[in-house]
Amino acid sequence: MKTKEPADWREARRRSAHDTIIDVAWSLVSEEGLAGLTLRDLARRAGITAPTVYAYFNSKNAIYDAMFGRAATEFALTMAQPYECDDPRDQLVAIANRFSQFCTSSPTRYQLLFQRTLPDFEPSPESFAPAILALEGVRELLVVYGISEARHADIWTALIVGLVDQQISNDPGGDRWTRLIEESVDMFITHSQPNRGSRKHDSRPAQTKGIST
Repeated sequence: MKTKEPADWREARRRSAHDTIIDVAWSLVSEEGLAGLTLRDLARRAGITAPTVYAYFNSKNAIYDAMFGRAATEFALTMAQPYECDDPRDQLVAIANRFSQFCTSSPTRYQLLFQRTLPDFEPSPESFAPAILALEGVRELLVVYGISEARHADIWTALIVGLVDQQISNDPGGDRWTRLIEESVDMFITHSQPNRGSRKHDSRPAQTKGIST
């Protein structure tokens, strides 16, 4: 008589198969790009059939969502590591440098998390959640400087992500743009310090998609 597998054992096997498929998916997109992922190639590389892939993911976007969730978790864990400095300005520089290193170490992961190059894909709230937590530390540090307006947070995002994007796009493996991080952080702090002029700006938060640093 066949013994019924315990529920926790079945779940462990399912989780292992799920993680293996995502491992293979990341391997494929690292070679072919995000848009190059196909279920046929994924099944072949994983040593399973396409119907088996569908047993774990009901669509290609579901695979992208699991990939996004893993990448967002890696991002959160990376950014949560302690910084070896106490000065807020030095911490901002360290945060920007760590973000840069995280992105440039895997351009494909950077594209999925920050560029939104898949027009029909929207990450689920569950997959997005780890990245949201990772960004709270940056916002809290900006507040130490009295920098709390939404427009200044948007400037920070545009500045740091812009440097990383230029680095990945135009000088992969180099440091032409990332070496400007410290100078750029100083410019940002100087510009965004409170009580700089009397112009009024719209401080309402912008409606954006994707992760902002």
